[in-house]
Amino acid sequence: MSRTPVVGVLALQGDVREHLAVLAALGAEAVPVRRPDELAAVDGLVLPGGESTTMTKLAVRTGLLEPLRAAVRGGLPAYGTCAGLVLLADRLLDAPPDQPTVGGLDVTVRRNAFGRQADSFESRVALDGVPGGPLSAVFIRAPWVEEAGPGVQVLGRVVGGPADGRIVAVRQGDVVATSFHPELTGDTRVHALFVGIVRHRAAVGRAVAVPSGAGAGAPDLGGEQ
Repeated sequence: MSRTPVVGVLALQGDVREHLAVLAALGAEAVPVRRPDELAAVDGLVLPGGESTTMTKLAVRTGLLEPLRAAVRGGLPAYGTCAGLVLLADRLLDAPPDQPTVGGLDVTVRRNAFGRQADSFESRVALDGVPGGPLSAVFIRAPWVEEAGPGVQVLGRVVGGPADGRIVAVRQGDVVATSFHPELTGDTRVHALFVGIVRHRAAVGRAVAVPSGAGAGAPDLGGEQ
């Protein structure tokens, strides 16, 4: 795409500023999203870490939950970290029975799977599709993916320790999620992967929108069809 991609960060609660800073450093126009009209203006969305129950309650209260569901279901690229993974999961374990999710990932996620705040830790995780070797991954009251559907690509697992083999990074189409917080480590590679997905998605949408055979002077219709 020729223009700068607009990537929103769901700004209801959680580590919003850190994501905004990383996205801006990668050349995206990074904007907070709190209302449906702000959501409608972005090319991609980051759902940050925080308290998933609080975030969903605020999304319901502000009228943002259904637009979020529709946007992700309609193809908006999304990246969730920690609580964002919980929000993007189609199914939850160890959650209040009435806790809704945005959905978009055919996964079952166990909330707070690694334990309480005191059990937070840092580990090295290698991710498929992310070059440069393993990342330093920070897990804070983190979930993990208990089960992934057939259309979900497992990008990374824990290696070693009591959680050996647990799934902590996944991708399904243009939706990516990690159990950990890359925005806290200074390693921008996962965000760069996501910004690349956003750029590609927007470019494909623009190409589809331009009539076949249109010349250089044809109007740029943009958007998804």
